[in-house]
Amino acid sequence: MTPQDRKLVIVGQGYVGLPVTMRAIEVGFTVVGIDLDQTRITNLRTGISYVDDVSDEQLRTALATGRYLPTTDYANTARFDVAVITVPTPLRDTLPDLSYIEQSSASLSGHLERGATVILESTTYPGTTEEMLVPILERGSGLTAGTDFYVGYSPERIDPGNKVWGFQETPKVVSGINADSLGHVKRFYDELVNRTVPVSSPKEAELTKLLENTFRHVNIALVNELAIFAHQLGVNVWESIEAAGTKPFGFMKFTPGPGVGGHCLPVDPSYLSWQVKRKLGQNFRFVELANDVNDHMPQYVVQRMLQLLNDDCKAMKNSRVLLLGLAYKRNTGDIREAPSLHLADLLRGYGAAVAAVDSHVEDHRWPSGIERTTLDRESVAHADIVVLLTEHDEFDLSLLARSSTLTLDTKNCVPAGERVHRL
Repeated sequence: MTPQDRKLVIVGQGYVGLPVTMRAIEVGFTVVGIDLDQTRITNLRTGISYVDDVSDEQLRTALATGRYLPTTDYANTARFDVAVITVPTPLRDTLPDLSYIEQSSASLSGHLERGATVILESTTYPGTTEEMLVPILERGSGLTAGTDFYVGYSPERIDPGNKVWGFQETPKVVSGINADSLGHVKRFYDELVNRTVPVSSPKEAELTKLLENTFRHVNIALVNELAIFAHQLGVNVWESIEAAGTKPFGFMKFTPGPGVGGHCLPVDPSYLSWQVKRKLGQNFRFVELANDVNDHMPQYVVQRMLQLLNDDCKAMKNSRVLLLGLAYKRNTGDIREAPSLHLADLLRGYGAAVAAVDSHVEDHRWPSGIERTTLDRESVAHADIVVLLTEHDEFDLSLLARSSTLTLDTKNCVPAGERVHRL
């Protein structure tokens, strides 16, 4: 059966789901894109993309094929052949919240027919696919997983803003609850990506995603703490990192920053830590230590700002702070778990007036209490201190190097200047 003969449902039309949708339409699938955010669906239907990796032109081309239906209504998923679940799995009070998986799988189960395949991509702890997803699908459909229909897990590896390793180019880890399920899952992704990597069960695939992000989380915590101590010791940590990065073996370069954000690093390692505690009764000490270091980086940034303003004979109270970048990642508008939000809350607690520049963040997602402005000579001159949090390409950072306004650069991107200080 060719893609043109099959109906694909992708639940979640965000930073993960929308790029998968575009690729599936490109190879010929008919796609129903489910999302419960009505504003998002309205924009998608009119050809307006809020995902930086998907242009308005690409979205409109997909709509013009007549094979893409963005909708909030699960009734449109009837008689699907393949469904991919790409919903959020946030933490609520430090506990995993799988309610979006539960709700979406329950909604799909009523439309599940024999021969269909359901694939979970949402990041979660090992065991979720078999212990949660399968029972919900079986209960709602009256069918038996692995026999009547097929189930698998394939961790998302979308890297927003990466122009080299997009969805198609990045190897896709695939799994199934049995051999037949793995075969169906692998054949589906073989049509979308250049390479698939089968593993023996969903648990191994689920752990793969957590391992990837825990590795990053721990190493970022290492250089963040190192940056704090290096500053106190009077050592240029950025120069040392660049020098270490020239070693062709045994070292991988990570850089400090104002904290970690997005769905992955602040959340995924905690899923693994939670499961280890729940199942084994033990603490995952590396993850807990990394959480502690990275979670406190916004406080450290504020401490540095307080010291810089104090040296300038100013108090934080009633000072005007200009934040450059609210998104957690360069050239994207994703503010989920962004350290900028915590930083802004801390600054307002000190009585500062906070303004920010970030054209990537949609108006209806702009956080309250932060004035929206643009980066120009006037906005910089009007500020008492500027803090670079996200190195968007559009920023003319030479303005900061030439300005008399204090600047704290947390990304080591601003050209050298008399009033420019590094994290």
